[in-house]
This record gives sequence, structure tokens and C-alpha cells, in this order.
Amino acid sequence: MINVEMARDYLLRAKRCLNEARLALADNDAPAVIRRSQEALELAVKALLRALAIEYPRAHDVSDALLRHKDKLPTNISGRAEELAILVSELASIRGPAFYGYEREGIPAGKAFTMKYAEEIHVKVQSYVDVIDATLKPLIESLP
Repeated sequence: MINVEMARDYLLRAKRCLNEARLALADNDAPAVIRRSQEALELAVKALLRALAIEYPRAHDVSDALLRHKDKLPTNISGRAEELAILVSELASIRGPAFYGYEREGIPAGKAFTMKYAEEIHVKVQSYVDVIDATLKPLIESLP
């Protein structure tokens, strides 16, 4: 029951991050779109893994756990596990630069990412969060 409660909370926060990403889209703030989208995906994937009682590393990149436990994932997600893992890993790797830029190179976050890339990331993340939400909804709704 604790895992499902935690999953519900993670999923709620994932949706909040996506709302913030949408606001950033409206403001043409590509780094914020990417950062909030990364956070949304991380929380949604961790909600999925937690609801399934799958241990994952306490890190931003949980792609290895997704792939290692692919056979335990629901069929609507397991068929896309590799693609999802690639996106999780990609976004985890640019999480810092989306916030701070590339400091060593002197490139601020605002110049490091294009709106086109941010929009593409947001669409992909929204799709995965929607699938994870729909998958976990029956389990989460069974909670008091």
C-alpha cells in the first residue's frame, strides 16, 4: 500500500511539472520546458516502478531499471521500454545544463536549447506520462 501511495504522489507531482512545462512553452523558455519535462518523466517512471514494487537507483537516470525489469512492465509500456529508457537517459544527462547551461563553455541555458527541441521533448514526455497515468489509474483509484 505504501508503494501505491508513493506512486500516486509521484504521479501528481509529474503532472504538476508538465503544467509548469506548458507554462514555459507559452513563455518560449526552452530550458525550463526541458527541465520540467525531465522532472515529469522521472517522477512518472519512478511512480510506475514503485507501484510495481520494482527497486530503482536513487538517481535521476533509472533507464537501467526499466530495461532490467522490462518483463514486469505492463504490456502497453514494455513494448516501448527501450524507447522510454533512451528518453529517460537523454533527459537525465541534460537536466543540469537545462538549469545552469554549460558553465565551463560559457553557454547559458537560454542559448543551449532550441524551442523546437523543447517542444519535441515535451510532446514525448506528455505521451509517456499519459500512458503511465492511464496504466496506474485503476490501482491508484483503489486507495482510500
